[in-house]
Amino acid sequence: MRHDKQQLNYVLFLIAGSGLVTIARATTLSFLAIKLQQSFGLGPAMIGALLGIGPLVGAVTAPFAGSLSDRVGRKTVMTFTLLSMALALIGMGLAETVLAFCIAQIVAAVALAIYEPISRALMSDVCPEPLRLKYFSWRYTATNVGWAVGPLIGIAAGATSTTLFVIAGVVYAMFALVLHMLNVPIYQYDDISKAPASTPLLESLKAAIRDPRLAFFLGGGTLLIAVYGQWSATLAPYLTGNVAGGMEIYAYLVSINGVAVLIGNPFARRFIQGAGALNGLVIGCMLFVFGEIGFLSAAGFWGLAASMVVFTLGEILVVPCEYMLVDDISNERNRGSYFGAHSFSTIGNFIGPTLGGAMLSAFGGPGMFLLFAGFAAISAILFAIGTRMPPPIAAARQSSTGTSLPPAQPARFDLPGTL
Repeated sequence: MRHDKQQLNYVLFLIAGSGLVTIARATTLSFLAIKLQQSFGLGPAMIGALLGIGPLVGAVTAPFAGSLSDRVGRKTVMTFTLLSMALALIGMGLAETVLAFCIAQIVAAVALAIYEPISRALMSDVCPEPLRLKYFSWRYTATNVGWAVGPLIGIAAGATSTTLFVIAGVVYAMFALVLHMLNVPIYQYDDISKAPASTPLLESLKAAIRDPRLAFFLGGGTLLIAVYGQWSATLAPYLTGNVAGGMEIYAYLVSINGVAVLIGNPFARRFIQGAGALNGLVIGCMLFVFGEIGFLSAAGFWGLAASMVVFTLGEILVVPCEYMLVDDISNERNRGSYFGAHSFSTIGNFIGPTLGGAMLSAFGGPGMFLLFAGFAAISAILFAIGTRMPPPIAAARQSSTGTSLPPAQPARFDLPGTL
């Protein structure tokens, strides 16, 4: 019982830390597109390409980190990642040229691509399975407190303020220090770290190849992240270039996104538990479609605000559902590899701003918003197909690899959790 209490306290620490660093992130990274547009005079296509390079590198790097965390521990990888993020934020604040700014931004994007799957895997390691949906939802709520508060702080202090970037870097460094000092209360930790060694990237690729379900989840997740992962990189240039007072409206929309998550997340948890992860994800995809069409047809602030609420409802359904589907097909030994391999989907953070920015430059808002609506619809189809694929029976029998899968059985889509 004492150990269980330590585990839950550690999960609460991770949740609080995620909320704190998200505030630091939201006060700075929310305005990167506007900074590149106003400070360096770049157009939508170039902004999208520059902001997409970092996530592209991160998509390749994250599987290494995911498998590495299975061997050396999540805490070690997370601490290094948070320190890298701290240095990158300070670098962006002090950068005086586009090149220096973009190098620091790439480091930050890679750090974020690594941090997300590793932090989720760590929470799964520590948190008892029946409580995972509950505490993961709390984590998602905490991060969106940051997204609700951060942009308003950024606007008040100045979206391009050097001081904000430096303060944000210090916050990340403090979280890294405390994380390093605390012990991780996991019974299975030693077993995980002593799993047979293998090349991290190859193990992640093998996991994806052996499990067709993960391959379809990867394809669907890539398209979903293209829609919601970096929507600020495309929506911000659209608003500032096509709507009066676009910068202020954009900041309010980011805050509306965060507030809508805070209000809607408890209801979303109950809905997911009753409807199942797959149904919740498909409905979330459809809400993305309606939200994108709403952005396209909105004539003013209130139309944009309503569309953002619809878009956010899709987000609060999709994010936990996708997490639970991936968690369901993994186990304690291969969870880092599965989440690491699935993090290839963060390539969507490159596809979204790059293709979206190109469509915005070539065809305006209609081309960009319809592209994202199509991505959301296709993603729902891919996830539906993936859940009907059988588990990799042959791989399940290869216990000598150290990444053995559970005995073949249909994937479950009910979400255990105490609400």
